[in-house]
Amino acid sequence: MSPEAPIHLPDWPGVRVFCSTRQGGVSQIPYGSLNLGDHVGDQAEHVALNRRTLAKACGAKPVFLKQVHGTQVLEITPQTPDGAVADACWTRTPQLACTIMVADCLPVLLYSPSEHRVAAAHAGWRGLVGGVLENTLRVFNSTEDLKVWLGPCIGPSAFEVGPEVRAAFVGADPQAENHFKPLTTPSKYLADLPALARQRLTQMGVKEVQGHDGSPSWCTFSQAKLFYSHRRDGVSGRFAAGISLI
Repeated sequence: MSPEAPIHLPDWPGVRVFCSTRQGGVSQIPYGSLNLGDHVGDQAEHVALNRRTLAKACGAKPVFLKQVHGTQVLEITPQTPDGAVADACWTRTPQLACTIMVADCLPVLLYSPSEHRVAAAHAGWRGLVGGVLENTLRVFNSTEDLKVWLGPCIGPSAFEVGPEVRAAFVGADPQAENHFKPLTTPSKYLADLPALARQRLTQMGVKEVQGHDGSPSWCTFSQAKLFYSHRRDGVSGRFAAGISLI
């Protein structure tokens, strides 16, 4: 269920990490084919079958949140229903997958071996600047051995934003200016979302961050055969990244 090379999933003992693509499901165009989002207009029976396919492939029970570009973090249990409102979740229950759906936003997976705890966060620009990663890190007692993976998202050559987005990040941290590139179009910038996330994680004491390095192979907008992209397609399905304890 992992994307084709050169996308690499982390090999962390004690956990399973997965990242789906848009391939391998039953949804029809424009949702073809492994759409996991039940809120984008796809047929409910197709989404349900696709979700069962994902669960079988990842060897755990994914819990699908209702993500609202916010900063709320939810502890999930075997009784947590799909559709609970939150943009991040965590658990210490084995075989239960913290799961984030995306179609341009950044999925962030976290694991603490010492605490035997996993988490996942939905980091679009609104959630990122609002503090979703900071809130997620608060469920861990320490960042000393914390491992983090950044999944596919819209890349720095495609994520065009206005001055309000840049101002929101730079207002919170002047160093964020390094991750915005001015365009010739007036008051437009290219934003490096994974770099902005790495900056925040590093400032919070996270020492190990793997995954999205800003190269085109990780870019949802660029990789149309592998990934959904709302920015590219308008009407789009959702793929998912998740993590579970073994």
